[in-house]
Amino acid sequence: MKKLLSTICLLGGALMASAQETAMPLIQNVQAYEAMSLNGEWNYIVDVQEEGYYDYRMNPMRNGFFINAKPKRPEDLIEYDFDKSDVMQIPSDWNTKDERLFFYEGTVWFKKSFQAVPMTDCKTLLYFGAVNYDCHVYVNGKKAGHHIGGFTAFNYDISDLLVEGENTVIVKVDNKRHADAVPTQIFDWWNYGGITRDVKLVKVPMVYLEDYNLQLLKGEAKGKKRQITFSAKLSKPEAGHTVTVSIPELKLKKTFTTDADGQVQSSIFNIQSKALQLWCPENPKLYRVDISLDTSTISDEIGFRTIETRDKQILLNGKPVFLKGISIHEEKANGGGRANSVEDAQTLLSWAQELGCNFVRLAHYPHNEYMVREAERRGIMVWSEIPCYWTIAWTNPDTYQNAQNQLRDMIARDHNRANIIIWSIANETPHSAQRDQFLGRLAKYARSQDSTRLISMAMEVTGASNYVNRLNDNMNEYVDVVSFNQYIGWYRDVNDAPKMRWEIPYNKPVIISEFGGGARYGLHGAKNQRWTEEFQENLYKENTAMLDKIEGLSGTTPWILKDFRSPRRVLPGVQDYYNRKGLFSDKGEKKLAFYILRDWYKTK
Repeated sequence: MKKLLSTICLLGGALMASAQETAMPLIQNVQAYEAMSLNGEWNYIVDVQEEGYYDYRMNPMRNGFFINAKPKRPEDLIEYDFDKSDVMQIPSDWNTKDERLFFYEGTVWFKKSFQAVPMTDCKTLLYFGAVNYDCHVYVNGKKAGHHIGGFTAFNYDISDLLVEGENTVIVKVDNKRHADAVPTQIFDWWNYGGITRDVKLVKVPMVYLEDYNLQLLKGEAKGKKRQITFSAKLSKPEAGHTVTVSIPELKLKKTFTTDADGQVQSSIFNIQSKALQLWCPENPKLYRVDISLDTSTISDEIGFRTIETRDKQILLNGKPVFLKGISIHEEKANGGGRANSVEDAQTLLSWAQELGCNFVRLAHYPHNEYMVREAERRGIMVWSEIPCYWTIAWTNPDTYQNAQNQLRDMIARDHNRANIIIWSIANETPHSAQRDQFLGRLAKYARSQDSTRLISMAMEVTGASNYVNRLNDNMNEYVDVVSFNQYIGWYRDVNDAPKMRWEIPYNKPVIISEFGGGARYGLHGAKNQRWTEEFQENLYKENTAMLDKIEGLSGTTPWILKDFRSPRRVLPGVQDYYNRKGLFSDKGEKKLAFYILRDWYKTK
């Protein structure tokens, strides 16, 4: 736990007339810096018609709710008051914190006050772990920035917006769905609105390490040595800064000088192979890494491993591995609501480990950093995904840029996490030339940001006749691992799994990224009776037997760990706005199918 900031940095304390409208690059390893949490009680105002932002002609106002106005004379007309409004615990979602907002999609304003003391030798970043979906951020009535995307972190330099004494952050949050958004208007999970992850004020030097990258190079050890590559980028393009990297346990230490772009170009550490413990599920070894910039030092815990493919095998540290996985939504373990704490991550991942999992698919968007780091400590490999889900506006340039921004920020936050082995760019997207161009660009962009991991996406099986299923997707040329969703026994061909044959005409590893079916916990009956635990149990028996026949099968992530809320699931008495495909109920109770998958994984 980082100690609270005793002081918050100001650059002279003066307010600037303007502030940046877009988020600055995301800071790497924000947990390493001294910070003051802004979690806790925030006042909030529900603004159905956005009167706090637009006038009655729908023109943006200069004096909206964000200026936090107070009447100065008895006759002043101000029709809102944050300080008299309800409070909500942040981080959270408004759907489960206020029963009036359970189905609400629209704008809610949030306000938090805090104290600051001027300083001139550092900067203050305002950091949000995530806000769903479209948010405008104001500090003391001045615009700090605008962010789009519900599951990626962002930060702003607010040093010049702070004043001595009481300061106020106001956030306009809008979670309305749009056809040109990412995800688009239709998706099968709850559209939890609000400030859903941590908020903090982060103290950083005037020039700080914006990003760094420390990776074990792929391939076999050269002779008796392994090679670790390091690179770094400062927050300013300044030459002459000293960057020192130290891994005490490995007795490695090296000093670099930044170039004119404020960067340390890729450099190699050579290390004796026998001295290096590789990260793996059986031994999730993490090394303390200290990185100094001039006179300031931050620390991280980093594991070293390689992930590659060879024909139809996935190789972890040069050895074939079978990915015994499960898909997970970012929803609290016992009941609904957005998961947002270390405890949430620990519970969900402990359930996955009870199944025998060494792998999780964090669907269908980047999850909380707590989840990724906790999985890393537990030796659980991760598939991380952006929400290009179902039908995206493929020809809209702004939609593409939105998707690329989310991909950029997902990679930027987690590229030093050893357990992330797959970046996924999409799920169940309909085939078209426009889609291929859109996703092909994303795949190439992902490789440009990180060439050390595998690229995949959840495809659909499109060719099926006479119980022969053939995967045919032009995106096969862009991915390292061929992954696809199939619901034999649920959406098609009920009880026909034993008859199925699969043709996958690509010399690449195969992951079945989804299969499964729904069951209401405690509902029992015949194995051919929908919604019973026996139906789901039998479906898993038949599917696992079928999957054993697929050539090149390298892993599965069945759908899904636990029941989760979805507005598409309306059947009274059975679904009640929950997708019931979980192996655990929404209250954490194991269904019969849990034991089928657990026992199958014991054979792998």
